[in-house]
Amino acid sequence: MRISVFKDERILARTLAGQVAQSLVEKPDLVLGLPTGRTPIRFYHELGSMHAKGQLDFARATTFNLDEFLGIPSSHPGSYRSFMQEHLFSRVNIPPERINIPNGAASDPAAECVRYEGAIAEAGGIDLQILGIGTNGHIGFNEPARELAGTTHRVVLKASTRHSNAGLFGGDESQVPKEALSMGMATIMHARRIVLIATGKSKARCIQRVVHGPITPKLPASFLQMHRHVELMLDESAASALDA
Repeated sequence: MRISVFKDERILARTLAGQVAQSLVEKPDLVLGLPTGRTPIRFYHELGSMHAKGQLDFARATTFNLDEFLGIPSSHPGSYRSFMQEHLFSRVNIPPERINIPNGAASDPAAECVRYEGAIAEAGGIDLQILGIGTNGHIGFNEPARELAGTTHRVVLKASTRHSNAGLFGGDESQVPKEALSMGMATIMHARRIVLIATGKSKARCIQRVVHGPITPKLPASFLQMHRHVELMLDESAASALDA
């Protein structure tokens, strides 16, 4: 597990955006796995700035988002599809037909999970998976549990996860859906390269456990210890407990 520590989230985001740009030069048809949440917003804006300057081209790239809330349409302002449109897709030239996000409004969620796995396989798998991390160690919507689902699945969200997403629903936690669809841990781990980004003091203890703690489904991100090509990109605050 490679660990890179940056002075602040701006430098981290710019560095990661530069890495993605280089990956697109090397493989224009890059298959990119994407997260939502507050942490990647600056990274997405950096990608938008680079595209505006002609420094990266997404015309042949394909994206797969990690997750989506269950029970709301993609047009809902609180959906992750709306989040991605605002922060990334409206800023770069990813063709709409190459954007993939689980359909939270699917009438048959189980069938939608199977469809999504099939779409990832048809694309040849994920080349570069970007991850955020929750304060409870979840990645995607793979919540702490006694066992973890391997493939895209339906999940009941923890109260802490719903609380952290309240901002997408006008600050009203009661409006955050109680369930979601999420890539599973095996799907994530099959990505050829993984980069997890974490910023802020609130993530420090969790990051310490991810790096030094046991591999356990009670801390889903701990499974990244087993990936052969994973990097943790942290700001100084998120890295502050690593030497403790």
